[in-house]
Amino acid sequence: MLSTLLGKKIGMSQVWDETGICHPVTVIQAGPCTVVQVKSKDGKDGYDAVQLGFEELPNRNDGKGDPRGTKPLVGHYKRHGVQPHRRMSEVRLAAGESAPETGSVVTVEVFGDVKKVDVQGTSKGRGFQGVIKRHNFNRGPKTHGSKNYREPGSTGAGTTPARVIPGKRMPGHMGAVKRTVRNLKVVKVENEHNLIYVRGAVPGPNGGYVVVRKAVRG
Repeated sequence: MLSTLLGKKIGMSQVWDETGICHPVTVIQAGPCTVVQVKSKDGKDGYDAVQLGFEELPNRNDGKGDPRGTKPLVGHYKRHGVQPHRRMSEVRLAAGESAPETGSVVTVEVFGDVKKVDVQGTSKGRGFQGVIKRHNFNRGPKTHGSKNYREPGSTGAGTTPARVIPGKRMPGHMGAVKRTVRNLKVVKVENEHNLIYVRGAVPGPNGGYVVVRKAVRG
């Protein structure tokens, strides 16, 4: 059975267990996901994977054809007989997992017996930031006439190698990168609303898209 779903981060809340302990949780809408395409190792693709669609788009009645999307993407959905979705992603099948049929719907029920999950999302964008906020540098002294408060300081040697080494921590764009939080405990699963409650925080803003999978190293 498939152990990965596409979802959306709803927000954070808190849940009390039977012993009276309060757990900070993140509420995620995991699914329902429609199987758009199934790839097999024995076929022309050469590997086992499933394309999942999340948030089905309604049909347009204004005479302009299919919903948003490029013509190749709209044709891809039409070729497999699936309604276009707002989000589509491909997930690899783990060893021993069986691929569902094209057009079938996978819900949060697949996490009914799962104890821990990994959540992958895109972190919040922070724009252009300096080295103090971006890399946790210490600020410079404010005494003895120093004006180097928040600058990075020396970035490389003068003669040898006479250049900045690649990978040097410098000011630049912060955030908006893919991050994975592993081994989050599953506190509760609501099948009727396709909600999963995981203990702790997950990357991204409220409403951001995430990928929830069974913990790889749990």
